[in-house]
Amino acid sequence: MSRAEQNELAFAGPLQLARLVRERELSARELVELFLARIDRLNPRVNAFREVLHDLALTTAAQIDAGALEAGGALAGVPLAIKDDMPISGRTMTRGSRSASAPQPADAEALRRLRRAGAIPLGVTRVPELMLTPWTASAAGGVTRNPWDLERTPGGSSGGSGAAVAAALVPAAGGSDGGGSIRIPAACCGLVGMKPTRGRVSAQPLGDGWLGLSTYGALARTVADSALLLDVMQGAAAGDRYTLAPPAGTFLDAAQAPPEQPLRIAVSTALPPGAFARLSADQHRAFDQTARLLEELGHHVGEADPHYGSVSLQFMQTYLRGAADEFATLSQPELAERSTRQLAVLGRRLVPERRRERLLELRPRVTVRIARLWERYDVLLTPGLASTAIDAAGAYGKSGVAALLTAGRFMPWFPAFNLTGQPAVSLPAGFGSDGLPLSVQLVGRHGDERTLYSLAGQIEAARPWAADRPPLAVI
Repeated sequence: MSRAEQNELAFAGPLQLARLVRERELSARELVELFLARIDRLNPRVNAFREVLHDLALTTAAQIDAGALEAGGALAGVPLAIKDDMPISGRTMTRGSRSASAPQPADAEALRRLRRAGAIPLGVTRVPELMLTPWTASAAGGVTRNPWDLERTPGGSSGGSGAAVAAALVPAAGGSDGGGSIRIPAACCGLVGMKPTRGRVSAQPLGDGWLGLSTYGALARTVADSALLLDVMQGAAAGDRYTLAPPAGTFLDAAQAPPEQPLRIAVSTALPPGAFARLSADQHRAFDQTARLLEELGHHVGEADPHYGSVSLQFMQTYLRGAADEFATLSQPELAERSTRQLAVLGRRLVPERRRERLLELRPRVTVRIARLWERYDVLLTPGLASTAIDAAGAYGKSGVAALLTAGRFMPWFPAFNLTGQPAVSLPAGFGSDGLPLSVQLVGRHGDERTLYSLAGQIEAARPWAADRPPLAVI
């Protein structure tokens, strides 16, 4: 296979690669070896992986090729990266911390479903300590870098996953999103990042992440690949606090067909009260161009702002209490970074147990108020990030308060929908004057990822982005 052919294969997504394996045009071992070779060459530059599961991946590939494991599944033979907050049986899960951790007794339910569909875990991706920041840098793992510009961040907290997919070190990767942690890396790296509805993907065996703010999902290069991954991962399991009825049809089918009738789309650049950010000229242009494209596609587009109210304050309190709860699980808290310790202290002091329970009681009321917008509209369009990717280290090494301020200026439109639990997807929207990816966000009704995927697929068909590749990754 020529180098050009290898590059094309590396940038093909799970949908195409699984078909090649199922039809015996390509073996699972060939795929694994291709991506392991790319990791050897490129990971030292981007630092996307904490651990590469070299032997395990080759063994699993051999079993698939021999027919001992699922060879006809939706992800047959497709190598995937796993974020370092998703348990893998027999492997440690550090969550970006230097604190000692024991091997996990079982796979996460979401990973079990990926494996059952034929996926091959290839490695564990870097995260910031306890997944606290929208950049990926830690004392445990160093700085993870954006393949589009090594001086910029790939985002966080699923930053290693975003960097790995953007550099084609894997065709797709698992992530989690508690305040934008799938959508931020997607926006930084020119990828598709869906935060599913709360309850769409099982949280087992860890239970509710961040008081229900966080959900598992995935990062992919195209809308169809993202939809395929959610089709595989979705579904409740015993012990889940939040559950959701199955969708009326597959997400992949929705992604491959435009909306059956024009949608009512609200467009808004309004910031939730209490958020302080300035939308860059490039990102504003991307937002405006997407709004015009939606009109050209025949949709009914109008300006309308969600009634955010105090959502920023309630999210921040929930986030801080989540940080305190995560910190309390560390076996060696004295090894935690300064900012992590400071955020945990804030969480304990500002959000004691009584306030924690009150936040959970208030959440349905806040959700109903914000969701009233979807009584008049089908989808909300907002900017993605306030700018293109910031410095690779973000506010790493600074105080917890400095980290909060930097994060708030960077990604103010994402956290509200972790509080409401609505589905939201980040999509590529061209490139800024600095050559880095721009982004927009689509937000849907509770449980309605299918409408988002259908609209996102229509946008992608009108302005394709899959051929856009970081020069670093073309080897």
